[in-house]
Amino acid sequence: MRKGNSILRKPAVQTLLSSLLCILLGLLVGFIALLIINPSGAVEAILDIIKNFWNYSKRATQLKNLGNTLVKTAPLLMCSLSVLFAYKVGLFNIGAAGQYVAGAGACIFCAVGLGWHWLPCMIASILAGALVGAISGLLKATRNVNEVISCIMLNWISLYLVNTLLSKVKNPTSPYTYNVAKQMVIENGASTTVAHPEALLPQLGINTLFNNNKYVGLAIPLAILLAVGIWVLLNKTRLGYELRATGLNKHAAKYCGMQDKANIVLTMAIAGGLAGIGASMLYLTGFEEWSVTQSSVPGMGFNGIAAAFLGGLHPIGTIFSSFFIQHITDGGAQLNKQVYPSEISGLISSLIIYFCAFVLFFKLTLNRRLDRKAERLQAIAQKEGGKA
Repeated sequence: MRKGNSILRKPAVQTLLSSLLCILLGLLVGFIALLIINPSGAVEAILDIIKNFWNYSKRATQLKNLGNTLVKTAPLLMCSLSVLFAYKVGLFNIGAAGQYVAGAGACIFCAVGLGWHWLPCMIASILAGALVGAISGLLKATRNVNEVISCIMLNWISLYLVNTLLSKVKNPTSPYTYNVAKQMVIENGASTTVAHPEALLPQLGINTLFNNNKYVGLAIPLAILLAVGIWVLLNKTRLGYELRATGLNKHAAKYCGMQDKANIVLTMAIAGGLAGIGASMLYLTGFEEWSVTQSSVPGMGFNGIAAAFLGGLHPIGTIFSSFFIQHITDGGAQLNKQVYPSEISGLISSLIIYFCAFVLFFKLTLNRRLDRKAERLQAIAQKEGGKA
């Protein structure tokens, strides 16, 4: 019996069970909301959200839409790693959204405005995100400015700076920027299309697995490799140890000879770089364009918070949680818009974030039940031993 209990006492198992419980509770409350809106179609609606691309009857269509979900999962995974990395070092990076925006602005401007190759465009997005993150880290390290406050302000500063920058390369007939894959040039009253295929991420043949979905490519395996790399950095390197030690107690870290202030800035810079490269993984596929008139920060960075906590704050766990969050987000688009709002999937994601705050409570409750069970078994064993 003790061997059975040892499995449930493992942190990885407890984290998995807690995450599954958060998902079930989130889906349950979302289902209740659907019942309140329209009880007759609530069951079908919640199943549509869960199935997402499985709602299509043709396998080719299923594969293509699965590819679209994976394309958006890659940047979400990067944003979740951004939040996770900072959190592991004792910082709460709510600025992943602004860092993502900065990365998007940098890669789009370099790709469309300057016609650069995809690799320098991606590097530019990393540097832009890292710069925004480093500003919050610098304010925290030198002036003890709460990173939450500085990140929130930088989210909006980044948005309007990027809007201003990309207004120089927007489509003259719409508020959207030119697609990364092509750009319309007007000369002497005539319009021509100039292709920028070198700015697109290579497909590496992965697109053939998803019904030749042209948006599927390098971003997906690269995101997974970076998740593994973050796990190695945090748990298997001296730098990761120093960063985590600084997060636990910067005064003790300083006493031990660690550069506490530099580590704080470096942490936020790395977190910002992760969010920045996430933006390039989406916009350098040509999947989306940027609207220079948008007045709200993209939700990708905020969804990264849900994915990070749902994944148990583990880099490998965030791979699966990011896919799940994006899966139900896309599933919301399958709802009947005349009856249910597609934002119901966002509500479910928000509820999952809320329930993730009780993960520690779930683990504590489970451990207490296991302790009581072990005590009862021990008492029975002692009683039977006494009789013998």
